[in-house]
Amino acid sequence: MDQTILACDDEGNFLEYIPKEAGHTGQGKRHLAVTVLLYNSKGEVLLQRRKHKVFDNIWDFTASTHLLHKADGSDESIKEAALRALKDEYGIENVLVKEVGTFNYFAKVGELCENEHDYILVGEYDGEVNMDPMVGYEYTWINKREFVQDIEQNPSKYTPWAVEGVKVLTENKIL
Repeated sequence: MDQTILACDDEGNFLEYIPKEAGHTGQGKRHLAVTVLLYNSKGEVLLQRRKHKVFDNIWDFTASTHLLHKADGSDESIKEAALRALKDEYGIENVLVKEVGTFNYFAKVGELCENEHDYILVGEYDGEVNMDPMVGYEYTWINKREFVQDIEQNPSKYTPWAVEGVKVLTENKIL
């Protein structure tokens, strides 16, 4: 947890730089996050069973990360963070992603929490998938309709941000 992340208000406006740990302990501090959902030409979405300090061994969207304050003093853009996550988690590059919405959520397990203003991005991808085993246990392509039905019927199988993200994606007629 040695990354510097961007704390924000409920509208996603930057407030200050904080250590990643400060955003995820106790009640945390709201910070900027990015979640990416890739879909393919067969009408399927790419999900991963995520390795995660707080929400381990449950299903998530394709990739998730925080916007980072970089060593050169600049901040990642939303798309830069999304593309970094896809590259780091799967080796996927050169995907056109677009932002489709945001939401806030808070979820706590013991002394750890998530307290995020999350941007959702989507993109189409039909290439090879090589998940980094340090990031996830497994991945799967699942039919979009089956995914929406399953997450509505079994929300505890999914990360809290995936549950909230599906609401935004269905409102925007992405799913």
